[in-house]
Amino acid sequence: HIDLRRPSLQKNIMLRHQASATIRQYLNDLGFLDIETPVLTRSTPEGARDYLVPSRVSPGHFYALPQSPQLFKQLFMMSGFDRYYQIVRCFRDEDLRADRQPEFTQVDMEMSFVGEEDVMNVAEGMMATLFKDILGTDVRPPFQRMLYEEAIDRYGLDKPDIRFGLELKDISDIVENAGFKVFSSVVKKGGIVKALNAKGCISMSRKDIDDLTNFVAIYRAKGLAWVKVKEDAWQSPIAKFFSDEEKAALAQRIDMEPGDLVFFVADMPKVTNEALGHLRNHLGKKLGLIDENEFRFLWVTRFPMFEYNEDEKRYQALHHPFTAPLEEDYELLESDPLKVRSRAYDLVLNGSEIGGGSIRIHQKELQEKIFGALGMNPEEYEEKFGFLLSALDSGAPPHGGLAFGFDRLVMILCGQQSIRDVIAFPKTQKAACLMTNAPSETSKTQLNELSLKLRAVRVED
Repeated sequence: HIDLRRPSLQKNIMLRHQASATIRQYLNDLGFLDIETPVLTRSTPEGARDYLVPSRVSPGHFYALPQSPQLFKQLFMMSGFDRYYQIVRCFRDEDLRADRQPEFTQVDMEMSFVGEEDVMNVAEGMMATLFKDILGTDVRPPFQRMLYEEAIDRYGLDKPDIRFGLELKDISDIVENAGFKVFSSVVKKGGIVKALNAKGCISMSRKDIDDLTNFVAIYRAKGLAWVKVKEDAWQSPIAKFFSDEEKAALAQRIDMEPGDLVFFVADMPKVTNEALGHLRNHLGKKLGLIDENEFRFLWVTRFPMFEYNEDEKRYQALHHPFTAPLEEDYELLESDPLKVRSRAYDLVLNGSEIGGGSIRIHQKELQEKIFGALGMNPEEYEEKFGFLLSALDSGAPPHGGLAFGFDRLVMILCGQQSIRDVIAFPKTQKAACLMTNAPSETSKTQLNELSLKLRAVRVED
């Protein structure tokens, strides 16, 4: 509580209140209803780990704290409440980062009889109102739209910071038959090779390059090739492996000019894109290319519907299994699930995802087909989601919505680097509360009441 006396933290907490009040007034004026949803609910798959709460009156059974009010807000739409919102506390038992907490707040909303543009328009109006009221800054909708595929192709990440350039270039077609086997072999195995041109950075030292190589290793890149472009030649350990024709093609594709330093990563698509995407952000800060006073919003749309979980050898929903697929991709659900695109959209601000949502499935048959694509049999999805399927069967309007990460949004408004600086009583990296010493041990009496028995677990430091 002593920490809360600091003027800087008090200012952040008061700004958080102002942001909450502005959002409530904006949505109230648009006819949204603030409706509370249950906190004690049931565990559902396809997300992060749940926090479980044992039931005393039903021994051996557990509640789960909600990761979001997703299903409840969809049920509101099926019950005739056309516009819902809630500034709601949610819970996820996951490893923490600077922008994550085990309990967090989101601005949740849902609307009936809407398409993507309707939801985006409401969200953009909210952002314009919020930034004007809190910071006196004009952000003018409509915000830029970008397909998921374009974001990955140009920036390597699905939440790109578009305040600066340094775009990635795919050179796989140029190097697939090159003498440099590190590149050509990757392409032949289904991987890709991409380049990032750090314009005018030829003066970087070998130590600087080694540090950047270690940086991309964090994202599983096995190496970072480089070329320094001089007036009459390339300076690089790999220069000798390319023909004059290949060098000319690379120079044109990457816009290589004397004074440039070009980086390359060759690996499977996910590794290549993530490594160079994060390197791009790192260099943007290191080279002073980012205007910290600028706010650049971007909608990223049409995400893949599914991704393949190599550990569990099955498909899983990229967002959640209640997101509607594009109608034109229905026929791919059984034949090629990884090519199915969804009606999902994320709002990105300065390289941070601040909100995400989708148009939902409103037909029982389609929802069952999605569950089937995720490897669930009818008995399994009826047991877990029978209540939702019953509601869909009784008639559901087309609906959609989104949720904003309120903590992250306030963090950006306050100009902070961590959401811990805009939350009263935040948890530590180990999800502990330093003031109350939670989580704590409990008594045998309470354990007996809950029909629980503890077993010894070895905890590694």
